[in-house]
Amino acid sequence: MKIPPRLYIALLHHPVYDRRGQVVTTAVTNLDIHDISRSSKTYGAERFYIVTPLEQQKALVRKILRHWKEGPGALYNPSRREAFGLAEVKGSLDEVIADIFERDGCRARIVVTGARFSAGVIGFEELRRHMASDGGAYLLLFGTGSGLAGEVTGRADFILEPLGNSGGYNHLSVRSAVAVVLDRLRHGR
Repeated sequence: MKIPPRLYIALLHHPVYDRRGQVVTTAVTNLDIHDISRSSKTYGAERFYIVTPLEQQKALVRKILRHWKEGPGALYNPSRREAFGLAEVKGSLDEVIADIFERDGCRARIVVTGARFSAGVIGFEELRRHMASDGGAYLLLFGTGSGLAGEVTGRADFILEPLGNSGGYNHLSVRSAVAVVLDRLRHGR
C-alpha cells in the first residue's frame, strides 16, 4: 500500500524581495498565522512553519501561539487551538528542512510558489501525480513581501504555476493564496 504524501507549509519572511527587488525581512502578521494555521489543518498539512530570523518576531509568534494553544484563547476557541497545534516558528528554511527530516526520516521535496513564475513551472495536476506516486514529504514554500528570493527558488525541486491571472492583476494575499493552492492540490480543482 502506498503511503500518502505528507505536506508541510512554510511561510517565509526572509529571504524575500521588497518591491524594489532588494532582499529583506518582512514583519509577521497575526492574520497570516491565524488563517494559514486554519487552512493547514483543514487541508491535512502535517505542520505550518512561520519562518523569520528576527528574535523579536519569533517571540511575538510564540506569544500568539501560546495564547491560542494553552492560554485563554485555547478555552475560548478549541477549534482554533487545534489548528494552531500545527504552527511552529523557525529561524530559517534550513531549520524547517532539518525538522521535517527529523520527523519523517527523509528529505522533503521543495515546492516554491509565486505570482511571477513562468519558466520551468509545474501544473497542479502534474504535482499531484508526483505526490501520489512517491508518497514522500513535500514542503510548500510561500513568500511574503514581493516574493521568495532567488536563493530560495534556486533550491526548489518544483516551481508551482502561478494562480489565475485574469486581467493582468495577480496580487492575492498570501493567506488567500495558501488556501487556494491547498484546495487545488488536495481536491484537483
